[in-house]
Amino acid sequence: MSLVISDDIIQVSGLSEREFLIEIVIMLFQQEKISLGKASELLGMHRMQFQRLLAERGICVHYDVAEFQEDLKTLQEMGW
Repeated sequence: MSLVISDDIIQVSGLSEREFLIEIVIMLFQQEKISLGKASELLGMHRMQFQRLLAERGICVHYDVAEFQEDLKTLQEMGW
């Protein structure tokens, strides 16, 4: 699925397209609609970069058991 946001809306927001996307992803993350991993994937950034972005804004990271297990699996696949 693709989402098209008109240039007018972007322009009125005063944000660049990238900034607009960041705001949407952060909002979805805060509302626990998407995980930390999915949020960082949508933004094309490493999880740690996304966590830093959240920390700069004073936003707590929601980190549950499933995400911990996913991280463990990723580390194991990387040979850690």
